[in-house]
Amino acid sequence: MHIKHCPRRRFLRGVGVTMALPWLESVSVWGNESNDTGSVNDAPSRLGVIFSGNGFHRDKWWAKDSGPNMQLGAVLEPLNDLREKLLFIRGLYNAEALKGNIHSSQTGNLLSGAPLASGGDVQSGTSFDQVVARTYGRTTRVPSLVLGCERSDPSVHKNYSALYGSHISWISPTTPTPLELYPALAFDRLFRDSPGRRLASVLDSLREDARTLRRRVSGTDLHRLDEYFNTVRELERRIERAGARGELQGWRPTLDKPNIPRPPDGLPQDIGEHMRLMCDILVLAFQTDATRVCTLKLTNDRSWLRFPNLGIDHSVQHALSHSDRREDSPDWLRVNVFCVEQLAYIAHRLNAIDEGGRTALDNSILLFCSSMMTGNHNADQLPVVIVGGGSSHLKTGRVLDYLDQPNRRMCSLYLSLMEKFGIRPGQFGDASEKLEEV
Repeated sequence: MHIKHCPRRRFLRGVGVTMALPWLESVSVWGNESNDTGSVNDAPSRLGVIFSGNGFHRDKWWAKDSGPNMQLGAVLEPLNDLREKLLFIRGLYNAEALKGNIHSSQTGNLLSGAPLASGGDVQSGTSFDQVVARTYGRTTRVPSLVLGCERSDPSVHKNYSALYGSHISWISPTTPTPLELYPALAFDRLFRDSPGRRLASVLDSLREDARTLRRRVSGTDLHRLDEYFNTVRELERRIERAGARGELQGWRPTLDKPNIPRPPDGLPQDIGEHMRLMCDILVLAFQTDATRVCTLKLTNDRSWLRFPNLGIDHSVQHALSHSDRREDSPDWLRVNVFCVEQLAYIAHRLNAIDEGGRTALDNSILLFCSSMMTGNHNADQLPVVIVGGGSSHLKTGRVLDYLDQPNRRMCSLYLSLMEKFGIRPGQFGDASEKLEEV
C-alpha cells in the first residue's frame, strides 16, 4: 500500500499542538524540496554537535587502525561497537583560541574560528551550526534546537566574558543562540504551538488526526507509528516524573520557603537523568524532522557540574580536569567516559531508526568535540570525533591525522561538513580550504 498524497503529509495537528511525522514508507512525510544530500523523497541529513567542556584524559583519548580493526582509547570505549561508523580526527586546532589561553577564550569561537573581544565585551562569530540552520534548516518547524545541561555564566573570567565558555552556538557575533536547559520546554518547542500553554498530553491532543492517519498507512508503518508514539509518551512521562521529583529545577529546598537565594549554578539534582532526557529530545527532534540541526552542550567549559550519579561528589568537573596532571586520575576518566556515553546513546538510538534502507544515524553527522585537549588548557590540537554517515557523504571507520599537515584548521573541517548540506561559503572563519579527506 503506497499513498502518493496525504492531507497530513508532514504534520499531525491538534488544539495548540503540531507534531511532525517520522519517515514512513507509504506516506511522503518529508518535504518536496530537493537538495544536494539526496533525491526528493530521501530522508534528510541531520547535523548534531555535542560538546563536553574541559577536554579529556591526555593518555586515553586516541584511536588507531581502521574499520573493524580500529582500536580506541579508554575514553572512547563506549563507541567500540560503532567503530565502522566513526571518524576520528587528530591534530586540528583553532588559531584564535591560542591567543587568550584561558577557558572562555578557547570556547567562545570553537565553532566559528572568530577573534574574541576581551575586557568583558562580547564579540565572537556566527557558529557553523547556525550557518547550516539558516539555509538547510529553513524547511523545518524548528530551524535549530540548542540544548544545554548547565546554566550560562554571566561573569568575567580573566578579562574574558564567561558567556564564551557557556555557549558554543552563536546566532550572530554578539548573540549566543538561546539555550534551552529545561527538557519540558525543549519538548514543548518541538510540538506545542504555544510553548507556555500546558496541555495534558501532546498525543491526547492529536488523537483524532492520528486515528485518521492510521487508517491510511501500511501495516509496516503502523508499527513505526506505534513505536514513535510510544517514544513520545514515555518521554512525556519521564519529564513529568523528573519534574515532580524536583530534579529539573536545579535545586530542591529543605524548607517550605527558602531562606537563602537560589544557587547560581542551577545544577539538576540528577545530572544523569537531565543529560539522558536531552539526548532523547535530540533523537526525537531528528526522527520527526522537527529540526535537522541540534547542538547539545553537556557541560560548560570551566564547568561547575558535580557527578554524584557516578559516585563523584567531592569535586566539580573543572577541578577534576586538572587532576589529569597526575598519572592516576580515575575520577576524571570516569567523567570523560560518562560524557562519551551520551554520544554513544544518541548514536545507538539513531542507528535503530529505519528510514528506508538507511538508519537515522546513516543520515546524520554527529560531531563530538571539546575546546581543549586536556584540562590544562592545551588547545594546540583539539579532540574531534564524528559518528554517522551524512547520507553516504562521509566515509567512516577511519582515523585521520592532520598534526603534521600544512592545513589543520578546525574551520576547514566546518567547510567540509557544510558542503555535505549543500552549503559552500568559500570562506569560513580562518579557512578557505576544506579538508578533502572528510
